[in-house]
Amino acid sequence: MKTVLMHSEPSWRVASSTVEAFVTRRGGQLAPVTFDRTGTGIQPYAIAPWVGEKLPKDMPPILQVLRGDFFCLPFGGNARVFRGEHHPLHGETANERWHFESLKAGRLHLSLQTKVRAGRVDKFISLRDGHDAVYCQHVISGMSGPMSPGHHATLKFPDAPNSGLVATSLFVFGQVFPGEVERPAERGYSALKPGAMFDSLSSVPMADGGVADLSRYPARRGFEDVVMLVSDAAAPFAWTAVTFPKQRYVWFALKDPRVLRHTVFWMSNGGRHYPPWNGRHINVMGLEEVTSYFHPGLAESAHKNALSSLGHPTTLMLDSRHPTVVNYIMAVAKIPTRFDRVAAIEPADAGVKLRSENGTTLNVALAPDFLQMPALGMS
Repeated sequence: MKTVLMHSEPSWRVASSTVEAFVTRRGGQLAPVTFDRTGTGIQPYAIAPWVGEKLPKDMPPILQVLRGDFFCLPFGGNARVFRGEHHPLHGETANERWHFESLKAGRLHLSLQTKVRAGRVDKFISLRDGHDAVYCQHVISGMSGPMSPGHHATLKFPDAPNSGLVATSLFVFGQVFPGEVERPAERGYSALKPGAMFDSLSSVPMADGGVADLSRYPARRGFEDVVMLVSDAAAPFAWTAVTFPKQRYVWFALKDPRVLRHTVFWMSNGGRHYPPWNGRHINVMGLEEVTSYFHPGLAESAHKNALSSLGHPTTLMLDSRHPTVVNYIMAVAKIPTRFDRVAAIEPADAGVKLRSENGTTLNVALAPDFLQMPALGMS
């Protein structure tokens, strides 16, 4: 199947009656995605402002393409070698060229043969008529040993303070990244207190002694911060959601917390003043579902760390004899006027029910049982 040029990148198109999506050949990055395509046309995902510019040839492909959501294997910077493996930033899956397999009935199938750790990853992007949702499945085969997978969804928020209301399902605890996210000497700046623990998004310690409310964004212009939440592995599914009251829609994502155990918030609001960021990557939040020790990479996740010592696994153990399946759902729903921050997402007839903090409810057509879907056909 031929690709089309979308924001300077050869991409494959997949569409349903409600959603149109493009997946880049380089890195398998998902964007733009248009939900409610016959209505208002909602496009929630960020696309880096430098896309299409002439960039240094040695810049990692992931940064040249940077957009939307992409699958990381392994998640993180990966500066350290692990057992002889030197993975690129967020892994080959986010950088290398994917191979087209098929497009049938709203399901795009791509594949990638990995080299750093030899194996195969099959990517299925599925759309269903009448569902304002993208169903993502990645099947990892032929690999053994510890691995830290992740989805890296990045949203572009309206350019107004606190324009998005952020919420998640119950989490065990949260922590600010315990190291330096950015270094002022390298023209990067962070605002939160390194290593600070918290149990509410609305009260997170800052480095200057203040308190940040991470449930409202954009905020803290001029800073770049990372926090991680440990999901409740006993829940049937875990969720992350952002309500945009003025734009009258909610974006939300569902995952199996036994497969993707943590949620990383990457709050990128102009805190990087080095190329290609140059202070212009603003109003972006990554809501990243991972099994990882924050974002340094596989070595830090596979070795004993503060989280794994507490009994919270930071890798999955792959077995070359049995494929590992990672399922993930991202969806959008238009909201009634009174709908505010999401308080709960629960299974309901033919979908899920969203309840806001003020008690307003919304039924959304969805298939949450997809999270337990076995590997799709490799045709």
